[in-house]
Amino acid sequence: MLSLSPALQARLATSLKIGQFEVKSRVLQSPLSGVTDLVFRRLVRRYAPDSMMYTEMVNATGLHYVKELPKIMEVDPAERPISIQLFDCRPDFLAEAAQMAVAEGADTVDINMGCPVNKITKNGGGSSLLRSPELAADIVRSVVAAVKVPVTVKTRIGWSDKEINAVEFAQRMEEAGAQMLTLHGRTRAQGYNGSARWEWIGKVKEVLSIPVIANGDIFSVEAAVRCLEETKADGVMCSRGTLGYPFLVGEVDHFLKTGELREPPTPIERLECAREHLQMLWEYKGDRGIRQARKHMTWYAKGFMGAADLRGKLSVVETLDQGLDILDRAIVLLQEYGNQTVEESIAPALVSAQ
Repeated sequence: MLSLSPALQARLATSLKIGQFEVKSRVLQSPLSGVTDLVFRRLVRRYAPDSMMYTEMVNATGLHYVKELPKIMEVDPAERPISIQLFDCRPDFLAEAAQMAVAEGADTVDINMGCPVNKITKNGGGSSLLRSPELAADIVRSVVAAVKVPVTVKTRIGWSDKEINAVEFAQRMEEAGAQMLTLHGRTRAQGYNGSARWEWIGKVKEVLSIPVIANGDIFSVEAAVRCLEETKADGVMCSRGTLGYPFLVGEVDHFLKTGELREPPTPIERLECAREHLQMLWEYKGDRGIRQARKHMTWYAKGFMGAADLRGKLSVVETLDQGLDILDRAIVLLQEYGNQTVEESIAPALVSAQ
């Protein structure tokens, strides 16, 4: 039976303090490019009312030259606590962007120093800053001087197995003024392959006085608890585990606060959430929202026989009505078959109904 150690329970019973800002949850929703828009955050917030949300990462250089802020920076005043994540390698541009973020309603400003994608790192942003710790520290100092809200950093354990510098890098970020550090337990070279090395998160936690948030391989409540026990981190950040599953942050938060496991959603409930997600994206972004919804809908369609064929249909949806019709037919069939997850006879029925 899953349980928390008394020491962990005591630590998690208090609010998470990020500088002078308090968050009533130790579970955070990670910023995810192309995912954590206003619509997605609203769904996560429904099940995790106290958790910190993050926008998709925003290019500070792009902000410097635009007259109108990008849609990914749009924040609903009702969705606090909220952080806007920025990336770049120019301290002055990041300071300017941070001021814009605060004006938009950000409770904290997060600086991305962990993204492994080539188009980000080749321009000096994301995890490439792990190789330029002095520049990274200059960035933090500039942003801290520019805004009154807490400034936080999200990074990785190093550039590669031969260049793991998580401890030294984290210390520099704290010295420069960062008031929380989120550490993904992989190197840049790993990307999202292999396992997250939580032991490095524990090593960083030992030397920092600011909160350390563990990130990487948090796909379940059980994984979150195990990670917290192993690392002694001050909280966990859920990332890929929330793709097609906006319930995860709330499930982890509920367990950490009560010691009780929340009943997971049934396949029908997941598809009903996919339906709502599709509708909301269309209302928010129009046809572009439909195209973006394809990946979300396929992520929701798992855990029952016939799900693979259903994903194939959802991945090529062209209109709102088409997507709603496919999901509605699947929901009706799941209701007919009693919401089963292993009954093979549902597979051909789902396919033929499409």
